[in-house]
Amino acid sequence: MQDWVAELSRDRAATTVLRAHGVLAAVLDVAVKYRRVSRNVARGVALPRKVPKSKPYLTHEQVAALAAAATYPVLVLFLAYTGLRWGEATGLRVKHVDALRRRVSVQENAVLVGGVVHVGTPKTHEARSVPYPAFLSLEIARLCEGKRREDLLFGDGVTHMRLPNSVRGWFAFAVKRVREADDEFPRVTPHDLRHTAASLAISAGANVKAVQRMLGHASASMTLDTYADLFDDDLDGVADALDQARRAAVVAEVLPRA
Repeated sequence: MQDWVAELSRDRAATTVLRAHGVLAAVLDVAVKYRRVSRNVARGVALPRKVPKSKPYLTHEQVAALAAAATYPVLVLFLAYTGLRWGEATGLRVKHVDALRRRVSVQENAVLVGGVVHVGTPKTHEARSVPYPAFLSLEIARLCEGKRREDLLFGDGVTHMRLPNSVRGWFAFAVKRVREADDEFPRVTPHDLRHTAASLAISAGANVKAVQRMLGHASASMTLDTYADLFDDDLDGVADALDQARRAAVVAEVLPRA
């Protein structure tokens, strides 16, 4: 088993090797359960480690530029400021919008598999309430106009919007247009806007638990692991914040004099 993993690793990326190993290990788990084999030899072998890719984080100005260049600007802004996955956003229905509280209820996930859109539950299989900023209120209300409660929020209300082609789709063309005007603009995908939402929320002062709930992560530790680089900046202000808090409390001086 170890030789097989090593052989795969010579020509395949770590992600591919881990997926292949995971499938085989799962099959052998079933074999052990039904006593077809005495133990799972796939467990405990050394596996290649994935090198995490740097995440592109857009600024407010860059998000605005991308939305202005896009065919569906409201959808771009919505993804960048809510952190919803593509399938979660395109699976929203009018009835899922709470305009008074400026929230959407994420209950469905529309995923394209084999050219067919399959609608199921969100990735964590749990519904969640996600807020959207006030500047999107009017645009969201316009999307709801003339639609029934069961109609889809984005698109024509009937057909789920499909993830645009990564090369020839409207989103890729929007990125290309912005990059032509700004060569420092990063190459991003619709999913990268989820990372941007996390970045903008954290920079605005949101704590890790709020970001976890917004993104629908299973735990706060998962959020920290995914976006540890964003929380590094918080360390810089810890000492200053403690110093200011102590001064505000007017604590008596107890340190010994030199």
